[in-house]
Amino acid sequence: MADAIQKKRIALFGSTGSIGTQALEVIRANPTLFEAEILTAQTNADLLIKQALEFSPNAVVIGDETLYNKVKEALSSTTTKVFAGEAALEETADFDSYDMMLAGIVGFAGLKPTLKAVDKGKAVGLANKETLVVAGDIVMQRAYEKRAPVIPVDSEHSAIFQCLVGEGRNKIEKIILTASGGPFLGKKPNFLVNVKRDHALQHPNWTMGAKISIDSATLMNKGLEMIEAKWLFNLQPEQIQVVIHPQSIIHSMVQFEDGSIKAQMGLPDMKLPIQYAMSFPQRIKNDFPRLDFKKFANLGFEEPDVKTFRNLALATEALYKGGNMPCILNAANEIAVWAFLRNRIGFLDITAVVEKTMQHTAFIEKPTLQEYFETDGEARNFAASLMKL
Repeated sequence: MADAIQKKRIALFGSTGSIGTQALEVIRANPTLFEAEILTAQTNADLLIKQALEFSPNAVVIGDETLYNKVKEALSSTTTKVFAGEAALEETADFDSYDMMLAGIVGFAGLKPTLKAVDKGKAVGLANKETLVVAGDIVMQRAYEKRAPVIPVDSEHSAIFQCLVGEGRNKIEKIILTASGGPFLGKKPNFLVNVKRDHALQHPNWTMGAKISIDSATLMNKGLEMIEAKWLFNLQPEQIQVVIHPQSIIHSMVQFEDGSIKAQMGLPDMKLPIQYAMSFPQRIKNDFPRLDFKKFANLGFEEPDVKTFRNLALATEALYKGGNMPCILNAANEIAVWAFLRNRIGFLDITAVVEKTMQHTAFIEKPTLQEYFETDGEARNFAASLMKL
């Protein structure tokens, strides 16, 4: 019964991004179940102010310190506390006043606040896949020690998580991550060499932020998801398979050791996995559009083209190699995507930058957290030097 759910106080890290704004839609639709306790943004002060005025959080953080006074003044008539800067993200993640963190900060920047929440034993709704790509071993070990539930928000990992409910004692043979193939499915390098930013941002099925849209177009997103899945579900690399499924109706599948496969299906809508993570273990009623099978006469599946979309091959290599290699992969990719979005490099150059950075940066088999931070910095600097940024 929905009435039995105690009102959950949500700390929304990355409240102005694609995940954050959709999470606030879920909170807005369920004011008796959820409240926004903390909201954070990096540079979008205007939207953060608007959100704070509507949801009256206990605290807001603006990452860009030059915008502190603007936010402080706009909220001066409210009881909301205003903080600024990177350190403030960690400090608010250390607050006792929330029940669940929704980790929606894009990229490596999400790691430190997420670790703080885990160390506090807080539930984490994880939409930031880079946190586990970079330091999955440390994050999941700490989550285990602190008994902090990590509930995936990514649609694919949410699908696997949902398929595993009630299957705790049953062994997984493999998981099958579905990928839409992005806007360039079936294209070859001679086409991709001329792809421009705006073209790459046009995803056929999902509406997402710029970084993840480019990662979907290069298939890096699926590679990062493979690495994330390894840590989330305690899998070996060979238990993780990717299949192209252009309709994005099956969000992922689990095959058990008896050969039976469970799939989680639905229309491509991120609000569903966001709501599920926030309300878990209950499901709550909503008015989202429903899947009508009559409108999807065919669901197709094919092997990914890793010769053309080599990012997926590089991510698979990092998955098998382990250590700090996924951290190197992620750092180089973040810098390369940043450069591509500013028209500094071509679409296929993203892969070249990632590959060269993986070859160049020192490999560490069992890194400490500090070594992960150092690896990230080193890989970023090398990637940036390749592009003369």
